[in-house]
Amino acid sequence: MIECWRPWMQRALQLAELGRGRTSPNPLVGALVLDARGDLVGEGFHARAGSPHAEVHALRQAGARARGGTAIVTLEPCCHHGRTPPCSEALLAAGIQRVVIAMRDPDPRVSGGGIARLEASGVEVISGICEAEAQALNRSFIHRVQAGRPLGILKWAMSLDGRTALPNGASQWISGPPARAWVHSLRAQCDAVIVGGGTVRADNPLLTSRGQRHPEPLRVVLSRHLDLPSDAQIWDQSSATTLVLHSASAPLAMQQHLDAHGIEHLSLDDCTPRGALEHLAQRGCNQVLWECGPGLASAALQQGCVQQVAAVIAPKLLGGLSARTPLGDLGLEDVNQAEPWSANQLRTLGDDWLIQLNPDPLPPQGIH
Repeated sequence: MIECWRPWMQRALQLAELGRGRTSPNPLVGALVLDARGDLVGEGFHARAGSPHAEVHALRQAGARARGGTAIVTLEPCCHHGRTPPCSEALLAAGIQRVVIAMRDPDPRVSGGGIARLEASGVEVISGICEAEAQALNRSFIHRVQAGRPLGILKWAMSLDGRTALPNGASQWISGPPARAWVHSLRAQCDAVIVGGGTVRADNPLLTSRGQRHPEPLRVVLSRHLDLPSDAQIWDQSSATTLVLHSASAPLAMQQHLDAHGIEHLSLDDCTPRGALEHLAQRGCNQVLWECGPGLASAALQQGCVQQVAAVIAPKLLGGLSARTPLGDLGLEDVNQAEPWSANQLRTLGDDWLIQLNPDPLPPQGIH
């Protein structure tokens, strides 16, 4: 019986994917409605935060044909009032008799409450259909809810001999056009792109998706002492918004310069990668991209702010003992201290290679 729901749930997961990059702080959700005979009569997905949820779109399309039917939903229907009314109530009002769910909502405002509300009203609930796929789809949302920080992706481009720049600092362009286009699409999937002051000074980056996402991801500069150029591209907010995070002791003159350009800046008591991500979680960010230099990248790794590494490797040899590398000192004294990572994707981007890594899962703990 369970297997008969898998094709429908896979369709709902495909619909949910259509909202990627636009739903934060909400999850990605897709929904279908089958009538009492089992025919598809409605479908929808959550397109952006503040807009109707997936269930509402599917129910509107189904209309009266939803009565006595089945709803297929990738995530437990909500049971609380947020920007929109509870989806569990919408399903009950439509006369749905069965709800098939991929996974429970990890949000404590919902977790199990939506299912309980439906079951208490006599609705049959079937859960756990394509659960692993649903969890992978909403990995960043789940991480933000459970850890209190957005999921972090650390990206760099380097030569085959591990250099991100020449000894003189020249770095454009190590990778080719296909790889750079891929980076733009990656930014479009993230809520914020984070750099340090060194990257702003050395590369003067624009940090946009080149129009692949609207609005563009938030550009975040993490700079304790505001040692920043006055004419950086990211001070122009005509295409994307910029936020600068700094310490309370940052020079007042640079703070006033940012004010004069309409740049939002904020003093953090904990002006670290972890402190920055905790603030971005409060702003509703589910996923962020670290495009920073070696010092900040190492700090982000050490503070648990990176859950995925994306490395673009160009078939070039740059050499130079003093040339820049992707990471600074991680404080390791033995190779066996290095955290193990697993490659979950390896493919080519034009002449370059892309390797994406996730941390190896911890071994299961025994019961004590």
